[in-house]
Amino acid sequence: MMTKSFKPITALYREMDSAWDLIAQQYDFRCSGCTDNCCQSLFFHHTFIEKAYFLAGFNALDPELKKNILHRATIYCNKTFQKESQIESLKIMCPANEKGLCLLYEHRPMICRLHGLPHELSRSGGPPMRGAGCDAGEFDTMPYTPFDRTPYYREMARLEMDYRKIFNLRGKIKQTIAQMLLDNFTETEENHGRT
Repeated sequence: MMTKSFKPITALYREMDSAWDLIAQQYDFRCSGCTDNCCQSLFFHHTFIEKAYFLAGFNALDPELKKNILHRATIYCNKTFQKESQIESLKIMCPANEKGLCLLYEHRPMICRLHGLPHELSRSGGPPMRGAGCDAGEFDTMPYTPFDRTPYYREMARLEMDYRKIFNLRGKIKQTIAQMLLDNFTETEENHGRT
């Protein structure tokens, strides 16, 4: 995928980050590596464009760093998906996190960017769905500051449709960061094997 193809998603991510920062300031909230670390949450990601952008960041890393991340991704998947019927969050640190810092912070997916703050998501024909925010913020003791994620989800859906058309992609995607990384590694190894 050519770099210029990522311009729309990087612009959307900047919008998300700005909105998140603004709302966080109003709560006087700072995300600072608490015990309820969102990097230990079991997040699934559902867009090919976000996967491609994340992997572009990963592929640009130093080879030794990539090797370490892939090792952690293997451990993560082996533990998390032992029993296919009983997938649950074991509070395992994301393989892209090292010493409390995300090594792919600029390339992290949407849910990593929007997580943590109380929010709402509009549904057609019904009241908005509300999310409480993380425990660390103690947001339930404060009045709600409106944070509507809907425009970001809609724009991401539009970018995903465009991306799927360009690359003729079908089907659904539901993967953790660890699964994305191992998929990428497997595909790369297969491509090397063909040459």
